[in-house]
Amino acid sequence: MSVASFLKERLVRWQNWLVAFALLAAVLAGCRLWPHQPLRERLPSSTAFYDDSGHLLRLTLASDQQYRLWVPLKSISPQFVEGVLLHEDRWFRWHPGFNPWGLARGAWVTYVRHRHPQGGSTITMQLARLLWQLDTRTPLGKLRQIARALQLELFYSKRDLLEAYLNDAPYGGNVQGVGAASLAYFGKPAGALTLPEALTLAVIPQEPSRPLQSNGVLINPALAQARNRLYAQWLRKHPRDASLKPLFALPLTLRPLARLPFEAPHAVDQLLAAQRTSGDVLSPIVTTTIDLGLQHALERQVANYVQRNAPRGIKNAAALLIDTRDMGIKAMVGSASYFDAGIEGQVNGTDAKRSPGSTLKPFIYALGFDQGVLHPQTVLRDVPSSFGPYTPENFDGHFLGPITATQALIRSRNIPAVWVASQLHQPSLYDFLREAGVSRMASEQHYGLALVLGGGEVTMQELGDLYAMLANRGMLQPLRLRADDPQVAGTRLLSDAASFMVMDMLRQNPRPDAAFGSERTQLPVAWKTGTSWAFHDAWTAGSFGPYVLVVWVGNFDGTANPAFVGVEAAAPLFFQIVDALRAERPHMHEPIRHMPANLKRVEICLASGDLPSQWCPQRGRTWFIPGKSPIRVGNVYRPLVMDDASGLPACPPYAGRHTHVEVFEFWPSDLAHVFAQAGIPRRKPPQNPACRDAGRPDGDPPQITSPLRASTYAMRLHQDQPTPIAFSATADADAHALYWFVDDAYVGQGTPGNSLFWQPRNAGSYRVRVVDDHGRSDERTLAVTLVQ
Repeated sequence: MSVASFLKERLVRWQNWLVAFALLAAVLAGCRLWPHQPLRERLPSSTAFYDDSGHLLRLTLASDQQYRLWVPLKSISPQFVEGVLLHEDRWFRWHPGFNPWGLARGAWVTYVRHRHPQGGSTITMQLARLLWQLDTRTPLGKLRQIARALQLELFYSKRDLLEAYLNDAPYGGNVQGVGAASLAYFGKPAGALTLPEALTLAVIPQEPSRPLQSNGVLINPALAQARNRLYAQWLRKHPRDASLKPLFALPLTLRPLARLPFEAPHAVDQLLAAQRTSGDVLSPIVTTTIDLGLQHALERQVANYVQRNAPRGIKNAAALLIDTRDMGIKAMVGSASYFDAGIEGQVNGTDAKRSPGSTLKPFIYALGFDQGVLHPQTVLRDVPSSFGPYTPENFDGHFLGPITATQALIRSRNIPAVWVASQLHQPSLYDFLREAGVSRMASEQHYGLALVLGGGEVTMQELGDLYAMLANRGMLQPLRLRADDPQVAGTRLLSDAASFMVMDMLRQNPRPDAAFGSERTQLPVAWKTGTSWAFHDAWTAGSFGPYVLVVWVGNFDGTANPAFVGVEAAAPLFFQIVDALRAERPHMHEPIRHMPANLKRVEICLASGDLPSQWCPQRGRTWFIPGKSPIRVGNVYRPLVMDDASGLPACPPYAGRHTHVEVFEFWPSDLAHVFAQAGIPRRKPPQNPACRDAGRPDGDPPQITSPLRASTYAMRLHQDQPTPIAFSATADADAHALYWFVDDAYVGQGTPGNSLFWQPRNAGSYRVRVVDDHGRSDERTLAVTLVQ
């Protein structure tokens, strides 16, 4: 053969080999690139629920009743990974899925020497057996296992196979995978294992049926010996770890599966139920907003309270704690005892519909503030009243007569609350609750005004969301139970000012226990109670520091109990929780919230709730919203010029006569009737039929000097801050204060000779009125136009 022919033949051979290699590479690449199911999806996963600080709440069973928690390879302890490879498959990174030497050795030991069976399986082969549930005890089964291992090696990388095996290997009982095993036995993630713990877990899959000691805590000697043999091999590669020998001499404890954490059960159940309803697949790791320390604090207080009050028939209670800063649910106690079937303890009381009693009253007053119906010191009528066919009664069956809005709220008077609700237009309480997301409500006609007193139903979570809205100055935001739930900006349902005023009123509500130390008052509590009709439910809801707390006492089967009164049954538990949290977290403080920009403070006459005249004997202060709150000058207290001789109002003129001035209360007829019904005596002002204007004091009404009569003020179209308009008036010498109103909206107080400045918001026609502290007044119209 010539040299040319030889070279040509060799070239052809090399070309054939290159083509064969290229075809093989193409097949391998095609297998890898061909779409196939990820290994992590071949077996169902458990879910590990954590609190907001990383404490395990619960490890659920996968759908096949195994504890199996997928952990990425990068999150697994490198010592554990190396220990597994050293113990089970040193040639894993180089063999094609099976090791002929290992198979031959296993066959020799098993079938020739008849010793303890050895399969000679690689990690890939073991993974194949787990995924396809293969019976590998026969030669045919072993061949199927090898075939499946080759299939896995074709379609997946070595990294994928190792990751899948570590997450699917058996670790005793129904524990599979290092993620579940590490959590179950050592209470820590797979990336935090110590070397003794890592090597212990590494040897378990070879004999996962090894039992624990009889005490269920210490590993048995056989497992310890296997681990120590692996440690001896480890030292050949890592001699520096010889310093850890004392640790291997110590007894190692494994937590029994029966002692796996089962914390915040109702919160975890709610997340699982939401997942089932939505059909979404939960990720293996779910971090909740629960704070396990706060959860335990509420659980202790609820359990202790129910135990102490069992003689009163109190068997069950629920509590919910919300952080208003991020709307996270920090603690959820759905019942007094989750495992008590006698009280249906697995029912989540925080998600059950119940009549809220009077806990909705704060929102009635807030809506009234926003709609200009009243202000905190408006005098209301607590008397027998009918509102069409509806005739409400107070809880105690009594009536207090005239009462301020603040006292009516904190003393939970029904008649004033229903009156305020009857004055609302848009939104009504029904519209407000619908917009706030209260679910499963009937029609508005179904409830009528009874909705004010708890005629509808809400859940504790819905009520807590409403009170968090009050604390957050009228912004409604959804509750969050998962840490990855987004924090949304929310929807404004109440004004900043109205929410502030209601919270200020609720903070004036005294605690039910009369004697408590001053240290308990450092952090104010804004709270309200509620009692449902016929004593089915007792409530207390409120805010302190950054939290909103809702407490419910009752029975899940709806059984009534006269002890289920909000202030007597729920309020004591509410304040026990508040005090416990204060003691455990002494540095708790309220979030910084700025004063509402459009809220003002004004002096009033306490008897009428109006601006005081100079004759008002008792004065106070109230919040009001300029241009919205109904503020007027009070004329209840008026002076009369009395004739010394007759004791009747003197007839004018008074010059040269013996007279004196005396102040009387001039109540409207409806309020005078209220006083009479309440049994509060009021001296009627005397009358003198002999003359007209008898007893009327001399004095001239104020006269407006600015704005000018029939004047028009121009406001520039593109001017950000229009020039304010000066209000001024002359007044009689006996007048000391002037009150200014625009279209009956109070805008401020001035003094004679000084100006008060008012800035119009829009062009239009306005009615300007001034009233002095004697009730005398003057008014005129004012036109404001826009110019370029």
